[in-house]
Amino acid sequence: MSHTDSTKLKRSHEPVFWGLFGAGGMLTAFLTPVMILITGILVPLAIISPKALNYERVHGFATSWYGAAILLVLIALPLWHTLHRIFHGLHDIGVKRGRDWQQVICYGAAFAISVFVFTLLLQML
Repeated sequence: MSHTDSTKLKRSHEPVFWGLFGAGGMLTAFLTPVMILITGILVPLAIISPKALNYERVHGFATSWYGAAILLVLIALPLWHTLHRIFHGLHDIGVKRGRDWQQVICYGAAFAISVFVFTLLLQML
């Protein structure tokens, strides 16, 4: 296909959102069962010492640069996944009016909350 063709390709921002959606879905799928196992089964049964998840230790992790970065990824990506799913779910259930506003609200909320979490984590460092 040459550049002189009358066919024009339309640029889309959708791959960016699909990437965030996929990364958030992968994290949610892999880490949620692990977190349930650790906090819901292993710690209550004392297989893992409750002292391993005490406040001082968790706060120390969250206030380190690598801990804050990990927490940001673990919060922001599943959030993007959820709001992307809500946006497309609205279309699936037949809500077709205001599609541009739905996109602004869903992706805007994901962005705003991600920035909010980022700022909170920066303040903790």
